[in-house]
Amino acid sequence: MGEMVRLHAKDGHTLDAYAAQPGAPTTAGLVIVQEIFGVNAHIRDVAEGYAEDGFVTIAPALFDRIEPGVDLGYSDAEMQRGRQLAGKFDPERAVDDIAAAVEWLRVFGRFGPFGVGVVGYCLGGTMAWLSAARLPIDAAVGYYGGNITRYLGERPKVPVMLHFGEQDAHIPASDVDKIAEQHREVQIFRYPAGHAFNREGGASYSASCAMRARERTLDFLREHLR
Repeated sequence: MGEMVRLHAKDGHTLDAYAAQPGAPTTAGLVIVQEIFGVNAHIRDVAEGYAEDGFVTIAPALFDRIEPGVDLGYSDAEMQRGRQLAGKFDPERAVDDIAAAVEWLRVFGRFGPFGVGVVGYCLGGTMAWLSAARLPIDAAVGYYGGNITRYLGERPKVPVMLHFGEQDAHIPASDVDKIAEQHREVQIFRYPAGHAFNREGGASYSASCAMRARERTLDFLREHLR
């Protein structure tokens, strides 16, 4: 089981984060970046899952700057609340919060090599892109990041893998094409699925697509975080 920890961003902001550790020593850690629903049960499960795969994981509460303790489900009212929070979200400050999570992970590398990656979903998928361009990490993976095209001028400094659903009603195929055209160095995979196909229990969940994307993500992370 994981635990809540406190992080300190460079501007003095303090935020919560959910952290989980593997049962054996490891040489890699992951920042897990939330959707618009906060560090909820799904994101905590994702963090736990990657910990079981051998990574130290930490999921910073990026909405703490707006409202502490956001933990939403997927009812219509909660969906609307998530969208309202996303409308107040500041990606620039969120990069600082992810940087604090990266620094928290780096503590585990004091006595030897330790790779750090970022894996983000939806809103977090875009933040994974910005992390790859701006932060001292080793690799990044983004799932259905809808606003990556706003930041195409920022070139990732580390290997990046992106996953998109071909039937995603929120991300036009033309946006994915733009990313592929302008950043041929980025690995992009498309799946016969909709938005949030990785979120088990959701309307667009696809077990087969989620499994394939996870296999690719794990292979990618194990290659670059060592």
